Amino acid sequence: MAHALLAMVCLGILLIGHRVVPEAAGHGSHTQIGLPPCGWVVAFGKPCATCGMTTAVAHASRGEILSAVVTQPAGAAFAVVCAMAFWMSIHVAVTGSALGRLVGREVFRTRILLGLGALVLLSWGYKFVTW
Repeated sequence: MAHALLAMVCLGILLIGHRVVPEAAGHGSHTQIGLPPCGWVVAFGKPCATCGMTTAVAHASRGEILSAVVTQPAGAAFAVVCAMAFWMSIHVAVTGSALGRLVGREVFRTRILLGLGALVLLSWGYKFVTW
């Protein structure tokens, strides 16, 4: 049941991303789904750590992977991981495969989590440079 729920969440993220029109500025697309403008941008005039993620997911959900990476590398990675998690979760939900437990054990290892944190920080630095 948990894998079916995870599949629905991942599919929902990708479908919402597909409905959003990617902003040419590379950020701000989240306002199309009713979220307020980024408080960090409003307060400091600089990007937050997640600036451009919705825009990157919007690009990736259309198959525009290079545009997604150029917009926000961590957002592009998030979209690709969502797509992979969707298919893996469907497989586990339908077949009862142990794949979910194996991947789950690996994902929560310290080195993987540190790598994800580093990706977000590096992507944030990238957004500062390209802002």
